Amino acid sequence: MEGELQSIRSEFVQRVSIQAIKGLLDDLWQQKVFSTEEKDSVMEEQRSRADQARCLIDMVISKGKRASQAMIDSMKKRDEHLCSTLGLISSAGVGRDLSDE
Repeated sequence: MEGELQSIRSEFVQRVSIQAIKGLLDDLWQQKVFSTEEKDSVMEEQRSRADQARCLIDMVISKGKRASQAMIDSMKKRDEHLCSTLGLISSAGVGRDLSDE
C-alpha cells in the first residue's frame, strides 16, 4: 500500500482538490489514523493546497499499510474520478480487490 501511494504521490499533489484533502483528513481522523493535532497541522501549517496534499500523503505513507489502505479506501469514496486518473480504480470503475492477491 505504501508503495502504491508513493507511486501516485506527485500526481496526487497536482490533482487533489482542497475539498478532497479536507474530506480525507476528516475520514482518517474518524478512523483514528490521525490525531486531532495531526489533522489540524496539515491545514494550518501548510500554506498552499499542494503543500497540504504533500503533507497529507507523506504522513499517511509514514504510518504504514493500514493508514495507506484507509486513505485509498476514503479516496475511492470521495473522488472516484481522481482515483481513476491515478490508477487506483480500473477503467471499468471497479477497485482492485486486494483479498485476491
